[in-house]
Formats: sequence, C-alpha cells, structure tokens
Amino acid sequence: MKNIEENRFIVSVKVSSKGQITIPVEARAMFDIKEGDTLMIMGDINRGLAIMKDTEFYKLMENRNGNH
Repeated sequence: MKNIEENRFIVSVKVSSKGQITIPVEARAMFDIKEGDTLMIMGDINRGLAIMKDTEFYKLMENRNGNH
C-alpha cells in the first residue's frame, strides 16, 4: 500500500529472512537518505518503531537538553 502526500506517506515493506527492509525511494528522497548514511532506529513497545538520520537525532537531543 502506498499513500503519498506532499509531506508524508505510508508504504508497506517486507522484512527479509535476514531482518532487512528496503527504504522506499520516496522516503530516501524526502529525507535525503544516501548510501552510507547512518540511521537511528528507536523503539517503544506501545508506540512501535521510528527511524531517523543520526544527524537529525543528535540535533534533536541537543535541543532537548538545551545545548543550542
């Protein structure tokens, strides 16, 4: 299933036998994800998984801790 709007989308992916998923081209373009980038995967048992670029994660943590 794929539902694409200007600033968001929903797409299903399958997990391979090695536990891998493919990040859809729409997501890679929207979030400027390139080969070799490092991604953070965060999980919450009640809310699920979230993925973001490590650079954005570290910016978020700096702002959260008041280190501008």
